Amino acid sequence: MITETGRVVALRGDRAWVQTIRTSACQSCSARTGCGQKVLAAASGGRANQILVSNSVNARVGDEVTIGIDDQALLGASFLVYAVPLLLMVAASVIGHQVSGGHDGVSMLAAIVGLGLGFVAGRHLQRAGDVDYEPRLVRINRIDSESCL
Repeated sequence: MITETGRVVALRGDRAWVQTIRTSACQSCSARTGCGQKVLAAASGGRANQILVSNSVNARVGDEVTIGIDDQALLGASFLVYAVPLLLMVAASVIGHQVSGGHDGVSMLAAIVGLGLGFVAGRHLQRAGDVDYEPRLVRINRIDSESCL
């Protein structure tokens, strides 16, 4: 499970808004020189990110919490977002090229249509699956007041 620590900043029904800052993880990561996450963190200036998650641990505003997402769910979501549209784009481009007798314009148009169909198919597959792709609250991080003395 991939986890991140954050603070509950608001509650909305049975869901909680959790604020996280991702830059701290980049400083100790061995892959930081070639990682896109570091570039995004640098571009955002280390600003806080907020995510809406199910409040399954009854957290309150101000609580420090750990949110997490299952590794397999993250891999599956990445496949649906990146691989499905890319594969359908390439397949549609090849089919368009073959059907048109080698015309590049038809091949490019077919690639755009295939990419669009890939996004629609990925969204449909995400909704139809039984995997929960959303992060969830794992626990409330209690700080022992005696250990701080």
